[in-house]
This record gives sequence, C-alpha cells and structure tokens, in this order.
Amino acid sequence: MRKPIYKVEKYKDLKEMLKVSGEKYGNRPAYIIKTENENEKKYKEITHKEFRNHINYLGTKLIDMGLKGKRIAVISDNRYEWAVAYLSIVTGTGIVVPLDKALPSNEIESLIIRSGAEAIFYSNKYNDVMNEIKEKKNTKLKYFISMDLKEKEKDTDSIHELIEEGKKILDNGDTRFLDAKINPDEMQIMLFTSGTTAISKAVALSHKNLTSNIFDMASVIKITEKDTLLSFLPLHHTFESSVGFLYPISVGARIAFCDGIRHIAENIKEYDVSAMISVPALFEGIYKQVKKAIVKQGKWEKVEQGFKICNMLDKVGINLRPIIFREIHEKLGKNLRLMVAGGAAFDPEIQKNFMDLGFNIYQGYGLTETSPVVAAEDDKYRRLGSIGKAFPSVDVKLFEPNAEGIGELIVKAPTVMLGYYNNEEATKETIDSDGWLHTGDLARIDEDGYIFITGRKKYVIVLQNGKNIFPEELEILINKIEGVKESFVFGNPDGKGDYKICAKIVYDKDIYKSDESQIKDLIWYEVKKINKTMPAYKYIRDIIVTDKELIKTTTQKIKRHEEMKQILKEG
Repeated sequence: MRKPIYKVEKYKDLKEMLKVSGEKYGNRPAYIIKTENENEKKYKEITHKEFRNHINYLGTKLIDMGLKGKRIAVISDNRYEWAVAYLSIVTGTGIVVPLDKALPSNEIESLIIRSGAEAIFYSNKYNDVMNEIKEKKNTKLKYFISMDLKEKEKDTDSIHELIEEGKKILDNGDTRFLDAKINPDEMQIMLFTSGTTAISKAVALSHKNLTSNIFDMASVIKITEKDTLLSFLPLHHTFESSVGFLYPISVGARIAFCDGIRHIAENIKEYDVSAMISVPALFEGIYKQVKKAIVKQGKWEKVEQGFKICNMLDKVGINLRPIIFREIHEKLGKNLRLMVAGGAAFDPEIQKNFMDLGFNIYQGYGLTETSPVVAAEDDKYRRLGSIGKAFPSVDVKLFEPNAEGIGELIVKAPTVMLGYYNNEEATKETIDSDGWLHTGDLARIDEDGYIFITGRKKYVIVLQNGKNIFPEELEILINKIEGVKESFVFGNPDGKGDYKICAKIVYDKDIYKSDESQIKDLIWYEVKKINKTMPAYKYIRDIIVTDKELIKTTTQKIKRHEEMKQILKEG
C-alpha cells in the first residue's frame, strides 16, 4: 500500500459525505444546466445546498410512499434528475438499481424483474418500454416516476411534483429520511454487469465500498470546489458514478452534462471545463483531430520544435507548455487541466503527446466489482504505459505469474464488492477464500510498484507453441495507422489445432475514398510494416476491412464475443 498525497476527509457513508461537504460548499454551484425555456437564462446553476435539499425532499416523499427499504431503479441519459434520484434512494430510502441506458426493452424488463424493483425513475425516452411493462403486469413495480413530467399524469408520477410534496412533508416535521441510519456494510447499490440478461451478474455494493474509493481518489488526485467536470460517460457505470459524480460532489466541484460525443469540444469551452474522465478512445480521437487540424495548417513542424524547447526547459524546472501551445489549449479549453482515462488500454504515445502539449492526463484502472478504481497515475506517481500504482487502501499482487512476470492481477481492499447478488457460485469463482478478488486481467508489476496491464485473461490467444498473444497490444499498433479508426484482433482456428492471428479494421471514409479492395491493399501494406517490428509468432496473417463501427458497450468497450459471432456469421 502507498501513502496518500493529500490529507482528506474520510466518510463512513454517503449520507455523512453529503452533510459534511454540504456544510462546507453549500453556496458553491453543484450543477450548471442548459435551460430550454425561452423566458429563462440560457444556463441555470444549482448550488450544493439546493441539490442536497432536493435529495432530502425527494427521499422524504419516497419514504412517505412506502418505499423504505425497497429497491428502486433509475434509467436515463446523464442529467440532474438522475443524480437527485440516485442519492435520494441510497442515503436513506432503500437500494438503488442503476440501469444501462442503452439496453433494449426486453433486457430492461428482465433486469427490473431480476432486481425486484418496486419503483423506477425514467426519462421520456423510455415511455414506450414503461407502458409495455404496465400492460404486462409481470414486475413488482408500483410506482413509475417520470423525470420530464411537471405533474402527475394518470398512473405516472412526476419527480418534480414529488420533490415539492416532500418539501411540505419535511416542513411539517417528518424527519424519517433525515434521521435514517445507514449500515455502511450492507448492500445499498445493485449494479448489473454488461452482457445479456442471461449472463449479466448483479454486483452488490455498499456505502463503505464507495466512500473508501472516494477517499482513495481524493487522497491522490486533487479536484477542488473551483473545478468544473464534464459528465460524459453513462452515470449507471461505476467509473462515471464514482469518479465523475460522487467524488466531485464530495469536494464541492461543479458538474456540467455533455450534449453528446459530437459536442464535447464545444461543451468543454462553453462550460469552462477544467477536468473530465472518459475512455481512451475519446481522448485518442480528440488528439487525432487536433493533430489533423495542425497538419492541415502546416504548423506541425512548429509544434515539434516546441516539444524540443519544452523538453530542454523541463531539465531546469521551467514549464512553458501552456504558453508555447496556448493556441491549442484555447481550442481544447483554456482551463482544461486534468483528464483521466480508464476502461481500456491507452496508447502511451498519445498520452505522451498530450503531456508534451501541457495537458495532465492520467490512466486509471478498475472494475465494477471494486467500486471501481483499483489503481491510477496521479499527481505524484506516473509512468507511461502503466495504470500507476495501487490506491492507498488497496492491496494488489499477481496470481501465478509466468516466467515473464505476467500473472492475473488480484485485489484485496475495502472497495471490493460484497459479492454477486443471489449468485454464490459466481462470487466464489471471483473472490477466493482469503478475500482476494480475481480481476481476470493479466498484468506485470515493476520494481517500483507500477502496474502494467497486458490483456484480458479470457481474450488471450494461446498458440500451439505455448506463446501468448494479447489482442489489445496489437490493436494499439494497428490503431496508429493513418485513417484507421479502431480494430479488433482475434485468433481464427487454422484447422490444425492452432490459431491464425487476424484483425478486423475499421477505416475512416473521409480518408480512404477508393473501393474496399484497394483500401484493404493500402491498409494491408501498413500492417505488414507492423509485422516486421514483431516476432513471427505475433504476425497478423489476414485482415478484414470495414467502415462500420465495432459493436461496443455504452462505455465504448468492444463486445468481443459479439464481434466474433458477427465475423463467423459473415464467413
């Protein structure tokens, strides 16, 4: 375990976190929201005090409705009402069940049944799904609560009306929600892992899990009440929920919601964003766009000269990057000081290029089962290509490392889940008898404690000669080819008991404009160049090219099994 860098507050539960931080930062803005009402200002700020009041009013009303101790689901795009609903459930009412906003209707229905939810908060986007569920009457749902309705319509409640009613009840002396005691060791959050409903598992998390992770984050990566974060990744996912929502709220920061992937650049500027978290693919895309624009202007050589000057000045402790690259900083956001990437492998070269331009960008690593962050680069410790060091309250080690020092990363920490709900067998497979959680990720740890993820255990391609191929390693190399948007490396059985390494490559139509057979030849030529840099057993033997995006989860991870099915189907 390493020591914290900063001295920070430790909370026993999220209720205490809201109370203590609310007293400190009550008058600071918690959210900035774009308004659609022509009679209002374009932007509306909601203070931390107002946010906490809304939570208390809604929680009071939920208890009044008979939902104390019940499971309550939440599904929508990222928005203020999602945050209010989540915290009003989890800090005194019952168990929150955040659902993936991208699920098809049949899977939403299935997870509502599996969770035993008795109420659900949702946006207009899910009206049809909820109407179907109402007709079928095959769930335990008693309350359907719209985030968009201003007042109740038939059998659908309005979150805004419930907040108003809760205020009246609280003003009349009902303090059941305010006085609710939290058991920090009990399940209060039920999160379903990505996958079909047949195989998705319900991860049981507690307040202790989440507050331990918030403490770890705050002790090594500094966000303050002066920061504004852009919320982009889906809030149902623990990475966004813990790092981009609960942690900023705990330190009095301000949160803005992204209008969509195409609007990220303008949102960073219009909200004066200083920090954001996302997946590597997003940051890699931003960097490629920036470089493309600079090359087009004929200024790339000037930028490379700037790199050399800055590297020389680094040796004497002078940092002029924000000045030398002022134009780039202003285009991306003049106050953007911190970016955190997680959820997939990050190309070290692109991370270095961001750093050379004067941007702080850290790579982190975690799992839903660990609430989620296990390790990250931070304000003191960083090493390119690594995921940093384990967090202060986290122990890590390698399980059965091979001769090259690569083994499965296993974790023991107060952030490790209680288990998979109603699935003792899966829990025992993941958490051993000594309390170590097996991540399923292969890694090596260097002499200084920096962790390097080498690949997913179940995706490793094991050749007949015993050699291991890590698809992610090859994908990073392929993705560097000009005009390649993304790639998927897989092992194709060769009929002789071995595998042929192949790649499905998605090209950019704006760059490659000839027919597909010519495009394949051009990309194949570049792949052969990559092959020459590697041992023969790693050679990519065949490629598929397409302009269609790979199948992904809402957090932009490739659904490898789905992609493999698609490849086999297409022959």
